[in-house]
Amino acid sequence: MKVGAILLAAGSSSRLGQPKQLLTFRGKTFVRLSVEAAIEAGCSPAIAVIGRDRDRIARELRDLPIEIVWNQNWESGLGGSIRAGVEAARNCDAVVILACDQPHVDAALLRRLIETHSSTGKAIVPSAYAGTLGIPALFGWSFFHALLSLGDEEGAKPIVVAHPGEVAGVDFPAGAVDIDTPEDYGNLPNES
Repeated sequence: MKVGAILLAAGSSSRLGQPKQLLTFRGKTFVRLSVEAAIEAGCSPAIAVIGRDRDRIARELRDLPIEIVWNQNWESGLGGSIRAGVEAARNCDAVVILACDQPHVDAALLRRLIETHSSTGKAIVPSAYAGTLGIPALFGWSFFHALLSLGDEEGAKPIVVAHPGEVAGVDFPAGAVDIDTPEDYGNLPNES
């Protein structure tokens, strides 16, 4: 089974006031940590969808075996970045969609999503945290059309909600930690 990874890294980080993709945690940038987790989990291709700070982010990833996709319309919203990533991963059996603002995402979690998809046969395998289902989330090829049909400002959550019989969640309590504001980043313990 060929599982790709789509890292959503195109946004402006407006609430943070600086590119969150380039913040550091455990000595590496968020974007690098996310891409390395996808590669270590065996995702291929690993695709980074970039937008606003594309040159700086592309430079940060230049030595990694990834495909960079520039979403020229990144300002239109998350749905456009998801569509751009899925277009680039059309030859995959499934994709894992992740963002770089959840610093606790690692290869072990991504492998669990893939293993759960294989063992349950469920086409949608989201992470479960804080009473909800969210990203990182795996979508089988049977949902690629739905992902490609998302509106510009839509995320993939409506697809998850609309197909409960196709969903197998994976517990990931640390997924509740995401970095959107300077306070969020200041509260993140930067342990080794």
